Amino acid sequence: TVIGQSFGGGFYAGQISTTADSVATHYIIVGPKSSTDGLGKKWKTTNNATPGADSDIDGPQNTADMVADNTATVYQAAWFCNDLTVGGYTDWYMPAKNELEVCYYNLKPTTRANFSTNSGINPNAVPARASNYPAGTPATNPAQTSASAFQSGGAEAFNSSGGASYYWTSTEFSNPAARKQNFDYGYQGTSYKYVTFNRLRAVRRVAV
Repeated sequence: TVIGQSFGGGFYAGQISTTADSVATHYIIVGPKSSTDGLGKKWKTTNNATPGADSDIDGPQNTADMVADNTATVYQAAWFCNDLTVGGYTDWYMPAKNELEVCYYNLKPTTRANFSTNSGINPNAVPARASNYPAGTPATNPAQTSASAFQSGGAEAFNSSGGASYYWTSTEFSNPAARKQNFDYGYQGTSYKYVTFNRLRAVRRVAV
């Protein structure tokens, strides 16, 4: 497997360790941009808590918890992922915080310096990362991806332009907010659940 290569209905984005011990348990597969990229879908239309959807690594369970809790009208992003059939696969889901961070780390579109405060620590990465992103230009750890299709302007690239460079994760932060990942410079923050300016990219995982 090579980062960015076609694999499992999408593109190989790296490995995660659900056991947080740097031993890979799953491959992360990013869905094709043309069919699994969304904009304008709310995490939730209300700001009350969602039972269970707070895992930093278990995107499938977070997504299932949202789908079980209410309708596609309420959980627009999760249901979008849940209802996908792409490449013959139906197990697409909304990535959890640490899953989407692996996608950023390996498929970063830009050469911009990384945000170095409270962003980048990921115990579920392989190998695990215990420190924030280092600052500096040109960007390193992560640097711009070598997968040309995922570089800025490429056919599969995550959006890296202004406010549209933020992507939802399925990880709830608090009653009014959920976690998000920036794909320009790596900032990891939160947004109110009802906003419509964050993007979305479905993934699936394959056991190693």
